[in-house]
Order: sequence, then structure tokens, then C-alpha cells
Amino acid sequence: MQESPSNSLRNREVIAALDRIDREIVAALSNNARLTNKELAARVGLAPSSCLERFRRLVRDGVLRGFHAEVDPRALGLGLEAMISVRLKQHTRESFEAFRAHVQTLPEVLDAYHVAGANDFLVHVRVADADRLRDFAIDAFTTRPEVGHLETALVFEHLRGAGPFGERA
Repeated sequence: MQESPSNSLRNREVIAALDRIDREIVAALSNNARLTNKELAARVGLAPSSCLERFRRLVRDGVLRGFHAEVDPRALGLGLEAMISVRLKQHTRESFEAFRAHVQTLPEVLDAYHVAGANDFLVHVRVADADRLRDFAIDAFTTRPEVGHLETALVFEHLRGAGPFGERA
């Protein structure tokens, strides 16, 4: 789904309006979304009331979109991650839309990316083990009429980037 020109302009205006303290708030919450307002205010050097006002504005403007728990997948018996590259047989809107809709229904899928290059999609999945990965790839993808080719790469390690403003605590 493409952004409308007005949404894109609005997003650029919001980004341009972020000052140093807003960026510090975003960075702090990116590292730990469970910070209390009092802790966050102390970290960025604001009074709690001012910090809360900024926090609410960042939520209202769509800069902060959600707060999530980080779950250890191994504790749930999901110890294997893989990236599955998918090439569609035909590059029609119907094929892309059908595949996108299908991928979004699969609980094993963490993220899916529509990409440029030799393949059309990169699908990040998490499953219990190699047997389950094989079964998942066969059942979820090779049976799809729009899928022409799969390549699977195991994830050995997941490294986090520096975060939105170059710092990760």
C-alpha cells in the first residue's frame, strides 16, 4: 500500500519537528518501553508533566506506534529462525496481492518484505526445528499457485541495529 502524497508530507513535517529531546525520548523508549514517565523525564532532563506532554504528542503524531514485550522464542519451543526468499511465477497485481494476503495469515511469519532483485519477497519465519521448517515451507509456500521458487537460509544470530538515532543501550 502506497502512502498518499498528503500522508508523506505530513510524515516529513513530523520528522522535521522532532527536536533533540523528542529524539532522546524516542531512543529511550526504543530501548525500554517500560520506563515510567518519571524515569523517562529524569533521563531526558524534563519535568514529568513536560515529558508526558511530549510523549502524548509523539503518540498522537504517529512517531510512537506501539509498545511491545520481547518474548524469548526458545521458551515457547520456537528455536529456529529462517529467511525464506520467494519468487512468484507471474508478476501480476493479483499474484502479489494473493501472496501478501496469504503470508499475513501464517503464525510462523514474523515479518515479510516485498523486495527488489531476483526474488519478490523475503519472509522471516520462526519454527520449532528443521523438520517443522521443511513442512512449513512445503505446506505454506510450494502449494501456492503463485509461487515459483523458494530459497531458505537459516538464521544463526539476530543482531539489533543501533536504533533510530544511532544509540542502543
